[in-house]
Amino acid sequence: MAPRKAYINVDLGEGYGNYGCGPDELLIPMIDHANVACGFHAGDPLHMQQAVRQCKERGIKIGAHPGLPDVQGFGRREMKLSPEEHTANIIYQVGALRGFLDAGGVELHHVKPHGILYGMMCRDAEVCRAVYAGVPRGVKVFGLAGTCQETVAAEMGLEFVAEFYGDVKYDDEGRLVIDRVKKPWKVEDVKRHVRQQLEDSAVTSSVSGKVVPLPTKDYAISVCCHSDSPGCVDIVTATREVVDEYNKANGF
Repeated sequence: MAPRKAYINVDLGEGYGNYGCGPDELLIPMIDHANVACGFHAGDPLHMQQAVRQCKERGIKIGAHPGLPDVQGFGRREMKLSPEEHTANIIYQVGALRGFLDAGGVELHHVKPHGILYGMMCRDAEVCRAVYAGVPRGVKVFGLAGTCQETVAAEMGLEFVAEFYGDVKYDDEGRLVIDRVKKPWKVEDVKRHVRQQLEDSAVTSSVSGKVVPLPTKDYAISVCCHSDSPGCVDIVTATREVVDEYNKANGF
């Protein structure tokens, strides 16, 4: 597999009302892509507006980060919805963010579903089709290669960007282990985790310790980190260091 330039994406704008979630202003200078919460799992009009303004100032590509309608559970509790509900939820949330993007003269770069919805889409093609049906035509989707997200994106003609993860562990099948509450990481573990994914297209399972290949093919790559992870600034700083080293070594 030929080397590709790697990027970093982070979930932003996930505060609500008077409550903040993550130091967005410290993270934005270190990233390439922002996934802005759209109000269902987190975020509200003012937080969306602020995130768009901050990213525009730094030239960061902005994507929508829609989730399940579950503020209390931060979008990390599974819900059973009809395909029509999933599609409508995505149209509603992406439309909300596009209002702020249009006001700022900024294009929507991508859509990346949040939390447990992302996990549901990895394993359930029907849910994935319903969610992707709400994605505007011509807009990229960020997802996990080797899952329904990849196959359905190809089926529906959506440009797919494969994600690696800086602060999420994987199981023996190469699936993400999604925690309700993020756990801390040691900086050296983050570097090792990201480097293995970028250089080897593989990851060490947190379940058995075996090395699991990641089928990223020739897709564009963006490494995801989370603003609600403990020590997120250190995590993104470490990821930025590894990504920059990788890009430099491969002539990017």
